[in-house]
Amino acid sequence: MKNLTDSFVYLGHWSSAGSFGFNTDILATNPINLSVVFGVLVFFGKGVLTDLLDNRKQRILNTIRNSEELREGAIQQLENARARLRKVEMEADQFRVNGYSEIEREKFNLINSTYKTLKQLENYKNETILFEQQRTINQVRERVFQQALQGAIGTLNSCLSNELHLRTINANIGMFGTMKEITD
Repeated sequence: MKNLTDSFVYLGHWSSAGSFGFNTDILATNPINLSVVFGVLVFFGKGVLTDLLDNRKQRILNTIRNSEELREGAIQQLENARARLRKVEMEADQFRVNGYSEIEREKFNLINSTYKTLKQLENYKNETILFEQQRTINQVRERVFQQALQGAIGTLNSCLSNELHLRTINANIGMFGTMKEITD
C-alpha cells in the first residue's frame, strides 16, 4: 500500500513536457501500434462485450419476468382481498339486518312483557280494591249489627219486667226440654 502511495507522490514531481497540442508525426505517434492494439481490443473485446450485453439482457429479461410474476401475484392478492371484502360486507349487511330484526323482536317482547305486567298490576289493584271494599262492608255490617243488637238489648231491658223475663226463660227452657225428648 505504501508503494502505491509513493508512486502517486512521485508522479506529482514529474516536470511537465511542455505545452499541449497535436502531434502530426506519424512515426512518433505510432499509428500502427495503436491500430494493432485497437484491433486486438475490438476482436477480444467484442466477445467480452457481447457476453456482457447478453448477461445484462438476461438479467433484464429475468427482472421483467419476475416483475410480471409479482404483478400477477399482486393482482391475484388484490382479487382475493376484494372477494374477502365483498364477503365481509355481505356478512356485515346480514348482521345489520339480523341486528335490526333482533332489535324489533326485543322491542316487541319488551312491549308485550310491559303490557302483561301492567295487566297484572291492574288485576292486583282491582283485587285489592275488591278486598278493601269487602272488608269495609263487613266492618260496616258488624257495626250495624252491634248497634242493632245493643239497641235491641237496650229495648228488651227497658221493656221487660222481671215477670216477663222469667216467663221467657221458662218458655225457652221448656222448648229445650221438648227438643231434648224428641232427639232422644
